[in-house]
Amino acid sequence: RTMMRLQQIQRTYTGRNWRRMGRNKVMAAASTTRGVPKGDRSTQDAARRAEEGIQLVQELAEITLQTGPKGFRRTVQVAQATLELASELAAERKFSAPEALRRLFEKLGATYIKLGQFIASSPTLFPEEYVLEFQKCLDKTTPVPFPIMEKILRQELGKPIEEVFSSIEKQPLASASVAQVYGARLKGSEKDVVIKLLKPGVEDVLSTDLNFLYGSSRVLEFLNPELSRTSFSAIIGDIRKSMMEEVDFRMEAKNIQEFTAFLERSEIEDAVAPFVYQAYTTRRMLVMERFFGVPLTDLEAIKRVSPNPEATLIAALNTWFASVLLSDSFHADVHAGNLFVLQNGKVGFIDFGIVGRISPSIWSAVQGFLQSVSTEDYRSMAQSLVQMGATGDSVDLDAFTKDLEDLFEGLNRLDSDLVVQSRRSSSGATTVSAGLVVDDEQVNRLVLDIVRLGDAYGLKFPREFGILLKQLLYFDRYVRLLAPEMEMMRDDRVRFVPSDAASTVIDV
Repeated sequence: RTMMRLQQIQRTYTGRNWRRMGRNKVMAAASTTRGVPKGDRSTQDAARRAEEGIQLVQELAEITLQTGPKGFRRTVQVAQATLELASELAAERKFSAPEALRRLFEKLGATYIKLGQFIASSPTLFPEEYVLEFQKCLDKTTPVPFPIMEKILRQELGKPIEEVFSSIEKQPLASASVAQVYGARLKGSEKDVVIKLLKPGVEDVLSTDLNFLYGSSRVLEFLNPELSRTSFSAIIGDIRKSMMEEVDFRMEAKNIQEFTAFLERSEIEDAVAPFVYQAYTTRRMLVMERFFGVPLTDLEAIKRVSPNPEATLIAALNTWFASVLLSDSFHADVHAGNLFVLQNGKVGFIDFGIVGRISPSIWSAVQGFLQSVSTEDYRSMAQSLVQMGATGDSVDLDAFTKDLEDLFEGLNRLDSDLVVQSRRSSSGATTVSAGLVVDDEQVNRLVLDIVRLGDAYGLKFPREFGILLKQLLYFDRYVRLLAPEMEMMRDDRVRFVPSDAASTVIDV
């Protein structure tokens, strides 16, 4: 009955009826301002608040209708998870607020794990202690049994599985909060592919949770107008949009194709992205070429497939830098699991679920920042960061320059662990391999230090800057393993801005 009543309300107050009601109330409130001194803004504020209230009620009604009965079920699940965690924390007695929130997010599943990852990757938006804690947010879950995932595969294909695939590995290659990935072979061509399938129920949970978070943020902004100055609901709205795109595999397929088109336009031949089989790609299923290779952190394995690991690394660097400026989007998660050196020596970029986009004006400031890092010109670095950060106050450049110099001395102390392992084969021969352990916490610590330093001078950096800087620090770790004598920021072979793209950079 409640749902029927809400539908009736929505029909009554949608479109012209709703807007007419809003206008009438605003006009009625505004009419009372005649004869009121200009300095008295209370009546105008009341009219504005009345209009905002009408808009809020409409939004909440639409959200409630979209959510439907699923909202009640999810509320029960959230309550159960919260009570379970409260019991655990009561027994432990010693915990921090960030840790408690991170553990609750993990219990609540897909939406909150993704939200935790967003927090971890956004040091320009969230407090340091939460960014560091959410680095631990685990996105590995117990796999859904294959028979259940097989039903989803059959539904998405719309035909018998045997007509498309000659074989499928029933043990998933990966299982995360929203999807599972399986190895398979296409019937006829016998080409190796991977099948990425959305887990059952994920869309409903995401939609319900994100609608609730967005609705809550709008109510909080209405009750406390000061929050609107922080763009609180706008941030939640962006999170909602990006998360829903992430579970629509057609968007990931589009990202891969855009990156492939960029490689072709730029005539880059030493880097590749997987081929997407569009005929077998839907909102809940993505079928693409399977890459066989070694991660960018396994030196000995790379030597077996690439005669020049340093040149391979430079190819990866130049490809990524060029994509930031020349592609519609760039890969925004270049940790070792997403970059492979393939058996033919090329660099393979995988997992395009998280991509970034940057405006020319922001990139102009980032370019200046990178150039000043390479020359250790800390004053130019300070000027670039001031150009990038939003502030209404003047910044003491001399003091900011000195603080940046002190901070970047820590970059050389940002160590990676070189792990050497020996293996004995069945024949008795011993092989030695070296690999790099990249400390994500250290990488994020430096990003946070720069953000905190900027904050001390009243600078608020865009989220894109934090994302870009983190990827650069990943590459810096790879340089230390594959080319320890190379200085990434000073090497002429590393092209921060492609020559054919220099004209697109706009100075602001």
